[in-house]
Amino acid sequence: MHFMPGLARPVFPPWDPGWTHPKFRRLPPLHEHPLYKDQACYVFHQRCRLLEGVKQALWLTKTQLIEGLPEKVLRLADDPRNHIENQDERVLNAISHARLWHSTEDIPKRETYCPVIVDSLIQLCKSQILKHPSLARRICAQNNTLSATWNRESILLQVHGSSGARLNAKDPLPPVASQEEVEATKNHVLETFYPISPTMGLQECNVYDVNDDTGFQEGYPYPCPHTLYFLESANLRPRRFQPDQLRAKMILFAFGSALAQARLLYGNDSKVLEQPVVVQSVGTDGRLFQFLVLQLNTTDLASDEGVKNLAWVDSDQLLYQHFWCLPVIKKKVVVEPVGPIGFQPETFRKFLALYLHGAV
Repeated sequence: MHFMPGLARPVFPPWDPGWTHPKFRRLPPLHEHPLYKDQACYVFHQRCRLLEGVKQALWLTKTQLIEGLPEKVLRLADDPRNHIENQDERVLNAISHARLWHSTEDIPKRETYCPVIVDSLIQLCKSQILKHPSLARRICAQNNTLSATWNRESILLQVHGSSGARLNAKDPLPPVASQEEVEATKNHVLETFYPISPTMGLQECNVYDVNDDTGFQEGYPYPCPHTLYFLESANLRPRRFQPDQLRAKMILFAFGSALAQARLLYGNDSKVLEQPVVVQSVGTDGRLFQFLVLQLNTTDLASDEGVKNLAWVDSDQLLYQHFWCLPVIKKKVVVEPVGPIGFQPETFRKFLALYLHGAV
């Protein structure tokens, strides 16, 4: 068989060299994949953006929203005994280090300074170990993979992917809400967003694994999730998450982490937890901070009836208003010197209080 002008091209059988080259390996059809399932699963990962933001995340996780941080955390933030020596000055130095001194660029990009400022603030919080020795029972892990699957009405949902920086502890966080407050959530009615589908913004797929994974192997010495840190460091504005979308991502990943931990401790049965699982989360773009405390009260998520989970959200907390990387000079007079303006120390106090929560 060979090519003849005017005739159809000959069809040759696929050539099998007897070995597989990774560059030219052909994937099997989707329906032949060992993890293929007929029921579609709607997956939320790091780059998913929920159209309805927090409202949609609350419905997906069967959660009641409470504005502001819990009183227990606010008391930690207001107590002068928990403050760091020269706290405001050291926070300003951390901001200047990330925005000015760390990079050789005149105006560092967001992807450069955002991780640096969060790492510097965490290091400031770690300096309290001498005052509170129980802080040594924690560790900060990076890029561990989280997976949790649940049914919401007739929809199969999953949170899957890397949760970024994560603070783990040997001891779990104590419950924030009392038993009476948990029972009172039975009367709460979840807000709907009809006619928008609850799965809008989630990735639909038929190849998935329903096993829950906390991201750590069995026997890990720091098994309890404490705080998840999310960075919105995209340079281009169209790629950035809106603050409401970032808060929704924080709720879903904190919920997934708590759900995986609860099933590891209490099994896969759907029930109201005797000891609720509490997970915190912090999201930031290097200037604007979002704070979250989530308490998982139940793993019975199929219906809207019964006990709901609780989420305390403190939104849009500015650490500083603006940072001048170059001085503003008008008529040979320095109008705005290099450095941050509009510094708000209350934001770092809340950041520190979330870090100290469970150890003080």
